[in-house]
Amino acid sequence: MSITVNIDPLTRIEGHLAIRIEVESNRVVNAFSSGEMFRGFEAILKGRDPLDAQQITQRICGVCPISHGTASILAQEIAYGVIPPKNGRLLRNLILGANFIQSHILHFYHLAALDFVDIAAITKYKGKDPVLRDLKAWVQSELSSNVIYPATPFLPRYSGEYIQSTELNIQGIKHYLDALDMRRLAHKMCAVFGGKLPHATTLLPGGVTEKVTARKIASLKSIIKELQAFIDNSYLSDVAEVALDFPEYFRIGKGCGNFLAYGVFPESADNSKKLFSSGVVIGEKLMAFDSTKITEDVRHSLFSSRSGLQPSEGQTVPSPHKKGAYSWIKAPRYNATVMEVGPLARIMVDYLKGKNRKVKDLVNGLLARLGKKPEDLVSTLGRHAARAIESKIVADKCAEWVEQLTPGQPVFRDFTIPETGRGMGLTEAPRGALGHWLEIRDYKISHYQCVVPTTWNCSPRDDRGNPGPVEQALTGTPIVDIKNPIEATRVVRSFDPCIACAVH
Repeated sequence: MSITVNIDPLTRIEGHLAIRIEVESNRVVNAFSSGEMFRGFEAILKGRDPLDAQQITQRICGVCPISHGTASILAQEIAYGVIPPKNGRLLRNLILGANFIQSHILHFYHLAALDFVDIAAITKYKGKDPVLRDLKAWVQSELSSNVIYPATPFLPRYSGEYIQSTELNIQGIKHYLDALDMRRLAHKMCAVFGGKLPHATTLLPGGVTEKVTARKIASLKSIIKELQAFIDNSYLSDVAEVALDFPEYFRIGKGCGNFLAYGVFPESADNSKKLFSSGVVIGEKLMAFDSTKITEDVRHSLFSSRSGLQPSEGQTVPSPHKKGAYSWIKAPRYNATVMEVGPLARIMVDYLKGKNRKVKDLVNGLLARLGKKPEDLVSTLGRHAARAIESKIVADKCAEWVEQLTPGQPVFRDFTIPETGRGMGLTEAPRGALGHWLEIRDYKISHYQCVVPTTWNCSPRDDRGNPGPVEQALTGTPIVDIKNPIEATRVVRSFDPCIACAVH
């Protein structure tokens, strides 16, 4: 007989996610992922000036707004027939790259690491660092208090295993604090040419509005150098230490095993060459990506829209009392197949393609250090490893892109909004494949649809009854204590869910 466990809400993610698992003999046999809010951005955009889109859609998420702004302007550029100049393309890559870096650092240190790092270890700290000594005193006070749910990011603690080494726990806690500064730096890097963060003001079709100057280039170089040092000396090593202490999580959370990537960070004017390329992996077989194969099912979603539509024809009709539905998230599918998106998908596509030598070398180097094989990446810890590897690749590439900027050269090309037009903006957010579909009639937005990363990953069952990626990843997960199902939360958080995006 199965026992039903509700994790509602699942914390340390963006947005409101509920997970229901059915457990038999201390193992998950069934899982359900539910987005618990409806927001209606696509309905808000109808009838608006197309140039409102990149600003409004950035408000879908405060963590990955640049990706939404980028997807929107890419869709508009197709509708307007405009291509940004080289400076404009490079600045967009730098702005988006900074957002990737801060998001990945946020996820590992401030959302996921506390599933592995034991904050109570700080009570054994004997050093002289004033910040850590203050933290030690505060944690001692909280642990000895009678407050059941203290208002902190560290407590209450789960019952369950953490990193065993006191030294490594304290190092992880220190890096947790250091990561706050690194996120601030990444935000500053983004704001140099983005205007501000979150919700950059300088993104628009045709390029950006901020000019390139020698002073801004120098500012970016200094910031990038600090971020590179943190990624190289802390982030990569911390992920490796967690992997060495929790090797079983290379077998847990494997999921559907199919991967989708649109590609991101164009390195040519026509977008034909990208830092991370597009591709589809189904059953370990690499295939070319075809956007016409994307559809959205809604049988188990709280929408009365037609099911199986392509996003260019998609509908957003809420139906909060729909029978048999359990989520405000649709179920995107690629050629009727469940697909995982995100850093792991991007790394898997490029690793199998073999053209990105840096991806190959970094993956093989980490696998050798951990004594693992490439197939082990398809797992809970594989997602963390992919995110760290991607952070290094993006940071190192930002250092190259900033050198290619030319002060005084154009950052923008003018355009005219047509009376009618259509566009599809495909890019990648930190959490995975992101698409915006736009139609213009009478110079206004007549249709807008977004399919975001967590729509893919946290989708409910589709029309054929196939569970979504997170639901599949949870199935088979061992649960030691059903009152404290930390194992399930580790699996879900490895996807870095953003439900705010998914229920846009």
